[in-house]
Amino acid sequence: MENNKLLENGNTTDDFHQFLEHKANFIRKNLVDVAVRNGVEHIAPSLSCVDILVSLYYNVMNISKSDWENRDRFILSKGHGCYGFYSILADLGILDKEAWETFHKGSFLRGCVERNVDNGIETSCGSLGHGLPVAVGIAFGAKLQNKNYRVYCVVGDGEMQEGSMWEAIQFAAKYNLTNLTLIVDSNGLQAMDFIKNILSPEEFREDMKTKLAAFGFETRICNGHNVNELVENVNDLILNSNKPQAIVASTTKGYGLKCMENIPKFHFRMPTEQELKMGNTYECKL
Repeated sequence: MENNKLLENGNTTDDFHQFLEHKANFIRKNLVDVAVRNGVEHIAPSLSCVDILVSLYYNVMNISKSDWENRDRFILSKGHGCYGFYSILADLGILDKEAWETFHKGSFLRGCVERNVDNGIETSCGSLGHGLPVAVGIAFGAKLQNKNYRVYCVVGDGEMQEGSMWEAIQFAAKYNLTNLTLIVDSNGLQAMDFIKNILSPEEFREDMKTKLAAFGFETRICNGHNVNELVENVNDLILNSNKPQAIVASTTKGYGLKCMENIPKFHFRMPTEQELKMGNTYECKL
């Protein structure tokens, strides 16, 4: 995979792990800078999945521009949490950087992802509960056509309450879509409240793992803000599982900004200058 050039050039695994950590912090800082400068809300749901996206795009997925037709497919089902996604696509040169820098200021990019395959956006996802069914359909199509590419789908834990998601999960298990990896961004919040107050038990991550396993997925829970742990678990599942795979990634909504972390009102609300001065919970070393 082109994203592993750092290792191919004689660097150690520790060097690469450090690279991933630094890259995640850079993407976090970049998405906050662009969103605040351009006056765009929905920063908190974008921050919770940055480490997941960095793990996939800079290590796991095959996204070689020289073999674009056979690229791995990525679906962001929680389409409103797309700012880190845009930042990564721009950083990798898949999306024009100007389009990202002018987001919400004349760019074609939207607050919920809209399909633009040439720019790395495989499908539109705004209304929640639709991305995983699309990902399952793409994986099924690849299997029917004997294609080797894999499909990765990141979903929110709130949208996992949608019936359409579980219909898709049943289909994936029935047809043994081993080319499908589902990652749940389990930040414990949906819109303006905690999911345990709405439709989930207190131990909602263990509950999600149990349900996914019962439906036929090979499932694990891991730290969704530890890029090394994410990479190791996803790669191990891909290599050793004979079922569709799922990772329940334990995350924090608003991760990285002290004023936002785990605070429901910041699902949509912009931070003030004073709130931003509270600082970060990470150090950007790039």
